[in-house]
Amino acid sequence: MVRVMHMASSIGSSLFSSFRLSSSSSLSAPRPRLSYTPSRRVALSHLSSVVLQSQNFGLSASRTLRGESNVSASSAQGNVAQASTPGQENLLDWVKKDNRRMLHVVYRVGDLDRTIKFYTECLGMKLLRKRDIPDEKYTNAFLGYGPEDSQFVIELTYNYGVDKYDIGTGFGHFGIAVEDVAKTVELIKAKGGKVTREPGPVKGGSTVIAFIEDPDGYKFELLERGPTPEPLCQVMLRVGDLDRSINFYEKAFGMELLRKRDNPEYKYTIAMMGYGPEDKNAVLELTYNYGVTDYEKGNAYGQIAIGTDDVYRTAEAIKLYGGKVTREPGPLPGINTKITACLDPDGWKTVFVDNVDFLKELE
Repeated sequence: MVRVMHMASSIGSSLFSSFRLSSSSSLSAPRPRLSYTPSRRVALSHLSSVVLQSQNFGLSASRTLRGESNVSASSAQGNVAQASTPGQENLLDWVKKDNRRMLHVVYRVGDLDRTIKFYTECLGMKLLRKRDIPDEKYTNAFLGYGPEDSQFVIELTYNYGVDKYDIGTGFGHFGIAVEDVAKTVELIKAKGGKVTREPGPVKGGSTVIAFIEDPDGYKFELLERGPTPEPLCQVMLRVGDLDRSINFYEKAFGMELLRKRDNPEYKYTIAMMGYGPEDKNAVLELTYNYGVTDYEKGNAYGQIAIGTDDVYRTAEAIKLYGGKVTREPGPLPGINTKITACLDPDGWKTVFVDNVDFLKELE
């Protein structure tokens, strides 16, 4: 797949629905007060803001993440150097057997209705649900190609009064599998969408692809494929040490290295990581650009959520293999949903959610 601009791509009810960020937010801003409410869904969204604030995700988030990334990277190298123990081997074996699935990806947009219109009319997604939280001054919308209990979906967050975010240089793109790339591109053009790479074979291969941008500047790669159970099929993130990242995602997250391809002519290498074959599952595409070890995270892209059968053992594995746990595992106050949150060695966020609790929240 072509890399475009290498240097410059709730839980159900939503634990991260409040990826709230007002224009007055800062890293030193006080953490929002958690107020219990009989509504489990509202209580959940209130707590999610606490989770995010505790991760220092503010307007200067890219600087904070960069510093955390360096700490985590050193930790990762130290862990790799340690000899394995029987306990570690048992934990690694459990991680590989754990029932995991990528649930959704969260990011911020400047005009929710505009984005919903583009995703539904141009990309063929369905608006699964929408929720406004006026007390917290944000609105969420969930979009995808199927139900949240079985498919990877998008969670959009609109913060009142904030119409622009910095995507940064680390986020790459989302991937969508379509049966006819050229036809999809023509539809997008007719709707006034921006096409940044016309349909054609990927360089060095035969797969037909195209690149487009949504109204907020998020890039989408369109991949020509036959019918698939998971049309929203990729999230591409750039990393500073590909081997370190592969080791982390295999051991801490239990993902498989599905394939790896080096492109010396264009000076980048990609690794596809996931919980099953690319044509049937959403995957994480990691990109390493030769000589680039650090990227700006910006304040637009949020995180990926992954389901697990045990958030406690998940947190142990994350710590053991070089990640940084930013929220210790356990149930959220006022409700029973169990989560744990972490950063990978490059500072990319992930939240693991208890599988049973996740399904209850969707009821």
